[in-house]
Amino acid sequence: MAPQADARAFFVFGDSLVDSGNNNYLVTSARADSPPYGIDYPTHRPTGRFSNGLNIPDIISEQLGMEPTRAYLDPFLKGNNLLVGANFASAGVGILNDTGIQFRLHELGARRVIVTGTGPIGCVPAELAQRSRTGECAVELQRAAALFNPQLAQMKAKMETLCQKILGQITLHMKENE
Repeated sequence: MAPQADARAFFVFGDSLVDSGNNNYLVTSARADSPPYGIDYPTHRPTGRFSNGLNIPDIISEQLGMEPTRAYLDPFLKGNNLLVGANFASAGVGILNDTGIQFRLHELGARRVIVTGTGPIGCVPAELAQRSRTGECAVELQRAAALFNPQLAQMKAKMETLCQKILGQITLHMKENE
């Protein structure tokens, strides 16, 4: 992805795969504050990310030439920091039947949206720690991702058509994961 000179802010919504540490501020059992999380992060310590290092929003922030998005619940996220982006993702979030949020985001100025498929969920550190003695990824979770991603692509195409009809100019980018 080439840096966009006009990218002014980056907001992240999602679950544990994109959580940058909101789980650190919640009373929840879904936490990423102990090894193996963070072993490949620059500090080599858990950060609240459900990964061994950088997560996808961190990489996108780098590509945009921006600082990584802070967790929305991080006490240091205030003032001007909030104006350039925030990460609202949290582990364990449910899927809500609330389509109104997409239209509210449009009212607030969102015009470019990235939709990501699921990556190799059978290879995330928690699954490897729980299911694998040899370091191999969980086959059934890999199969689930392989079934999910094509269906997401179909849904994205339908949503893009709907958005164009209702909202006018909006771009949905989809990153297809292997």
